[in-house]
Amino acid sequence: MTISLVKGQKIDLTKGNAGLTKVVVGLGWDPAMVEKKGFFGSKKTAVEIDCDASVILLDANGKLTKEKNVVYFANLQSPDGSVVHSGDNRTGEGDGDDEQISVNLSQVPADVSKIIFVVNIYDCVNRKQDFGLIQSAYIRILNDSNKQELVKFSLTDSYAGRTSLIVGEIYRHSGEWKFNAIGEGSTDTTVGQLVKRYT
Repeated sequence: MTISLVKGQKIDLTKGNAGLTKVVVGLGWDPAMVEKKGFFGSKKTAVEIDCDASVILLDANGKLTKEKNVVYFANLQSPDGSVVHSGDNRTGEGDGDDEQISVNLSQVPADVSKIIFVVNIYDCVNRKQDFGLIQSAYIRILNDSNKQELVKFSLTDSYAGRTSLIVGEIYRHSGEWKFNAIGEGSTDTTVGQLVKRYT
């Protein structure tokens, strides 16, 4: 049974889930529909918007210690292979997860304590786009062995004017792994800018 979280809520992933070593983190969003006027009246069409999900692996002090510990469309896996990105989805159209990241919790190096999931809009400045043009955004965590959905966090706040989102984090706590639903919007425009928060 899926547990639905609200912003700021934390939940145990591995405690009570014996044998859970590998999870899939799915991120999804839909482009908002906007009205376009034409010769034959107006019709609603989806905004063309390219969101990119990235993962930042941090140490116990919440710091990024290695450049390769940023997993995104140009670096699809962490150096040890414990975090692997499915690749870029450029439209967000269609049902289901738009991008997926698999995390092998048992292989995450000891010097990594937090795994942060962020989403930014590609080329948002030139395209004059922000998360007000996105709807139905969510993050969910599945058990990789049986694809059972464990946790889902739907981002229901208004993120108009925000160009990136810190969606959630998986982190170590007393020898177990937990998930924190963050849902914080920011005006960072690239993965590089988001990363600077943690250096």
